[in-house]
Amino acid sequence: MFVKVCGLSTPESVRAAVEAGADAVGFVLTPSPREVSTELAGTLMLEVPKGIAAVGVFRHETAADAVKATLEAGLEWIQLHGERTAEDVKTAHDAGLKVIRAVAIGAPDEAFGNLGEDIILVDAAVPGSGEAWDYASVKERWADDGGAPAGAGVRHWLLAGGLDAGNVSGAAAAAGAWGVDVSSGVESSRGVKDLAKITAFVTAAKH
Repeated sequence: MFVKVCGLSTPESVRAAVEAGADAVGFVLTPSPREVSTELAGTLMLEVPKGIAAVGVFRHETAADAVKATLEAGLEWIQLHGERTAEDVKTAHDAGLKVIRAVAIGAPDEAFGNLGEDIILVDAAVPGSGEAWDYASVKERWADDGGAPAGAGVRHWLLAGGLDAGNVSGAAAAAGAWGVDVSSGVESSRGVKDLAKITAFVTAAKH
């Protein structure tokens, strides 16, 4: 199970995710309670060993602006939320970045088409709400025998939204997910990561 821990903002939280066995860490570079500057993200990168994906997360910024900030932070992955196009993905790829494209569960079917992203992330209808939802609906509506949303054209996809250490195993199984992404589910308060919860989440997801 591929595990991404997102919204990290301190060296301690990054180390906790890495030591627990996370495959990716996310730094929010868009307005949010979890937002960090490109400078801070670059500093936090010092805690990320080679082989673990470090991801810059964006919401409504243009692809060009998001790419610029990602490169300034020294990251190799970019996560794009909002309505995106194949040209947006190409812009990121042309800059040498790998792409996670986030799609809300309530989006039209065509939003799950293959735009060339490396990973597609299926999020709650209201991303960032921290509320659990009907995870099995992904499998029922979009999952195919390859373990990806039907029509997505990619095998790698992440389940997100309302996950925590208590429900991640069941949610991932119900959805047929290749990986999971967590942020609010490992916090003591909005935007403040709980190191013990990070460890518990990664352990639960991996086992």
